[in-house]
Amino acid sequence: MSEASDSPTSILITGASGFIGRHVLHRLLDRGFVQVHATSRSDTSRPDLPTAESLTWHRVDLADAAAVEQLVERVRPEIVLHLASHVAGSRDVTLVQPTFSGNAASTVHLLTALQEQRARAKAEPSSPSGGVRRFVQVGSLEEPEPGDGAPPSSPYAAAKAAATAYGRMFHHLYGFPIAFARVFMVYGPGTQDENKLVPYTFRRLLEDDTPAFGSGTRPVDWIFVEDVAEGLVRMGFADESIDGERIDLGSGDLHTVREVIEGMFQIAAPDRAPSFGGRADRQDEQVRSADVAATERCLGWRPGVGLTDGLRRTADWFRKN
Repeated sequence: MSEASDSPTSILITGASGFIGRHVLHRLLDRGFVQVHATSRSDTSRPDLPTAESLTWHRVDLADAAAVEQLVERVRPEIVLHLASHVAGSRDVTLVQPTFSGNAASTVHLLTALQEQRARAKAEPSSPSGGVRRFVQVGSLEEPEPGDGAPPSSPYAAAKAAATAYGRMFHHLYGFPIAFARVFMVYGPGTQDENKLVPYTFRRLLEDDTPAFGSGTRPVDWIFVEDVAEGLVRMGFADESIDGERIDLGSGDLHTVREVIEGMFQIAAPDRAPSFGGRADRQDEQVRSADVAATERCLGWRPGVGLTDGLRRTADWFRKN
């Protein structure tokens, strides 16, 4: 991976105020990259967001095509880590529009603006920027496997699959330098959506409340957030051999939801036992595991935080916060 002395003049992280985005941002700042730009839809003056001389925050809605064009023109990024997303696992029809806008439309606006900038740079040798040289599109394990004929299992999965399809088209037609990260079930310390299983469970246990669960039978590939952040940064700086490729960011191991819940109880409430079946399971839950050997071949790296250690570190954070 490139050192700070070889760093590009401009790195852009979208969705940098989110759970994964903040971890990615801290990694880049810790390594001394000189010009980091970060976007958020929300207030960028929040006290929980990092600040640094090398960091510029931009409050922008990526679903606004004109705003995206202005952002790209100001920043002129060479590396883009595209984490901005509307994440929601529900199957409710009310999520169709917000997940489309937050995942598919926003990605198309960003790809279009960056490709137009690349085209201008090629046409004008005196251009101050040669355009983007790596775009990392963050996808999801919820997306259908290409070519298997299965429909998306949720509005979120459909929107993510559409974003990936557009990215593949941009790479095929325009030679756009994009790589696709398939991210598995992320957990870990930090402010996040507490409707998700791990933060929901730890918060309820530490508040001496009784959490409610479904059957817990779904096997899931769980990946610690700091490992995901490292994988995304490495993708941003990998050589051009990964352009057009999908790279899995997961542990490669499957553990049922029940196993993980029981592990959290042992850590945070060893004198109590969970009860399963109080909630209905979601329809068409996906079961996939990451190909970590292929990831290691591409990036020279594989995730290093095991599930037990990761859950303990997450519990420690919730105790302190």
